[in-house]
Amino acid sequence: MATVEADGQMTHREVLEALTGLLLAMFVAMLSSTVVSNALPAIVTDLHGSQTGYTWVVVATLLTMTATTPIWGKLADLFSKKLLVQAALVIYSAGSLVAAFAPDMGTLIAARAFQGLGVGGLTALVQVVIASMVPPRERGRYSGYIGAVFAAATVSGPLLGGLIVDSPLGWRGCFFVGLPIAALAFVVLQKTLHLPTIKRAVSIDYAGATLIMAGISGLLVWVSLAGTSFAWVSPTSVAIVVASLVTIAIAIWVEARVAVEPVVPLRLFRDRTTALATAASVMIGVSMFGATVYLSQYFQLARGMTPTRAGLMSIAMVGGLLVSSIVTGRIISRTGYWKKWLVGGMVLVIVGLALLGTIDAATPLAAVGGYMLVVGLGLGATMQNLVLAVQNNVAQADLGAASSVVAMFRSIGGSIGVSALGAVLAHQVTGAFKDGLAGLVASGQVSREELAALRHSTGSIPDLDALSPALRGLYEGAFGHATGHIFLIAVPFALLALACVLLIKEVPLRTTLDVEDTMHDAAETATGASA
Repeated sequence: MATVEADGQMTHREVLEALTGLLLAMFVAMLSSTVVSNALPAIVTDLHGSQTGYTWVVVATLLTMTATTPIWGKLADLFSKKLLVQAALVIYSAGSLVAAFAPDMGTLIAARAFQGLGVGGLTALVQVVIASMVPPRERGRYSGYIGAVFAAATVSGPLLGGLIVDSPLGWRGCFFVGLPIAALAFVVLQKTLHLPTIKRAVSIDYAGATLIMAGISGLLVWVSLAGTSFAWVSPTSVAIVVASLVTIAIAIWVEARVAVEPVVPLRLFRDRTTALATAASVMIGVSMFGATVYLSQYFQLARGMTPTRAGLMSIAMVGGLLVSSIVTGRIISRTGYWKKWLVGGMVLVIVGLALLGTIDAATPLAAVGGYMLVVGLGLGATMQNLVLAVQNNVAQADLGAASSVVAMFRSIGGSIGVSALGAVLAHQVTGAFKDGLAGLVASGQVSREELAALRHSTGSIPDLDALSPALRGLYEGAFGHATGHIFLIAVPFALLALACVLLIKEVPLRTTLDVEDTMHDAAETATGASA
């Protein structure tokens, strides 16, 4: 295509045509988690899983997505971006098929982990491809489209998931729904996306990626299982933590000294904006993923809703995210300034999380919806624009690596948040349920047969419809109170993210695709890098 080959830029029409396929791919990536969210209670009950199993169905995807995001980003700097996006779509589809036929929790978690490989590619590559087509100043409006798709997937996902679970298809149908969209995205990209391919010597940092994934996995396993499978302070805990930290230390050494093309180029962190945005992304991941992933479970297990009704409750948060992402994206494109929107967004996230920290099983649903709306407005102004700030500060050659580093650390924060807050949730629900159960037994509201059945299924998530009114009320109350508590735990992490955003120096969005050599050299000098 002449326009691409001549100056590296595509016309607006060409960008929109290619963007259609990219947004379909992004929709598939977002749908992979949202469509399953309302199905998880039914899945875990049907496959006889526990709260830990519930957590790992989510964490498995986040973990592999996290570990592979920087690899996809690095590959985007070396190979055909179109081919990579299409490969990610194929991997996602294969994982979805295996998950749909999973006979047990172990197989399902493994399939979700494989699915995460493709989701990691789609998450990283869509941002990279858009950044390769349009300059930062024009990228705001396209980021608004991404936010709109994110919102659409977040709204339609839970609704579709709820409807499918309540239909004859059951929860397995949730893993089929994304396959036609993935196929359509593949075809559209084949016809519309035309970008020059960078051809140079290739050196993929497999050792660094493996070590990073192993170190993070070890810590997540420890957070998930400590307190149930073994004590927090025990030889097993010490062994897992020490081994994980040593592995991460070796990974840092490999990235700094050994890798020719490091999967996480440490030199990127010499740039103040990249370093602070990455730290903020970790904190946002902990607070956002860690807390909101359990909202669907709250509506079903604490409020007794069907999956479909629980999906309808998500409209409040996603409506706020939709409006906020589109409006801020357009304003940023028009003015070139972005920091005040990041700061305002983080303030709204903090306020929303604090308000959600007050909920329990009896909180009016209108109030819960209002709190979710505040969080959605904040996230819409924050997530995409944080990546945009980083892309504005790096050279085109580092675009893939820098974009994927921010996405990777946000996923790391999400994995930690889901795992840690899931462990807190399980511990609090179990403790409160056992304490309340003693009172019900003493008052004769629970029979010996019911007590024996409960003991036999210790650790599993109960089928609320099979419980007596007294036991159901006790479990709903315990779950509702525990859900509010994990939102309060998320607030300090959001405050740290706000602190990082406040320290970022605003650089107006440039109107060129690449950083001029003189500007890049000056930035390198200012951050202490050697020429």
